[in-house]
Amino acid sequence: MEDYLQGIMVAARGVPMTLAISLVAVMGGLVIGLLVAIAKRSKFKVLRALATVYVDVLRGTPLLVQVLILAYGVPQMIRLIFDMQFNWEHMIIVGFIACGINSSAYMAEIIRSGLQAVDIGQTEAARSLGLSNGQTMRYIIVPQAFKIIVPALGNEFVTLIKETSILSVAGIVEVTRRGTLWASSDFLYFQAYIGVAIVYLIMTLTLSRLVAYIERRLAQSDRS
Repeated sequence: MEDYLQGIMVAARGVPMTLAISLVAVMGGLVIGLLVAIAKRSKFKVLRALATVYVDVLRGTPLLVQVLILAYGVPQMIRLIFDMQFNWEHMIIVGFIACGINSSAYMAEIIRSGLQAVDIGQTEAARSLGLSNGQTMRYIIVPQAFKIIVPALGNEFVTLIKETSILSVAGIVEVTRRGTLWASSDFLYFQAYIGVAIVYLIMTLTLSRLVAYIERRLAQSDRS
């Protein structure tokens, strides 16, 4: 029993890293995703096409492959193209970038669905008041859309927390990597990975309950 408890404690040391990467990635993904979602609704075909390709490529390839390309492929290409030595000084940067960019593709679709869910009458009313397209989007459409998609954004955060386990292949010492290192040193693989699973379960269940609470509060505010 002590080995299982130790496995949980060891894995728990990676929680700050996992949460930090997830939070930064979600915030970055939210900003980029908003821009991509707006581009997909643009009247310019080139912008729509670029945004569509961006989303399709990122959603159509595994995060694991994206991490490996960024962590090991990009430094190789920089050395070949620019004839200069390049290595990531801190692999956590790879985690931020890879998870943030990957999340932005899913965020873009979530935000786009939220924008489409806003009644067209809101846009017409804003234009009748003399607001420009930019002002309408900024002050009328986007705030209402974000209220609609809050639960989906929360679920994306929960999903991203689990997906950060992939970053262990790049040597980032998050929850999974902590468990792997301990298992390799003490040869207690079952106890280590059970501890990792329990830590992820605690994080995701806690955040899922929080998302459900926020969703209920938003539903109550709509009814009132």
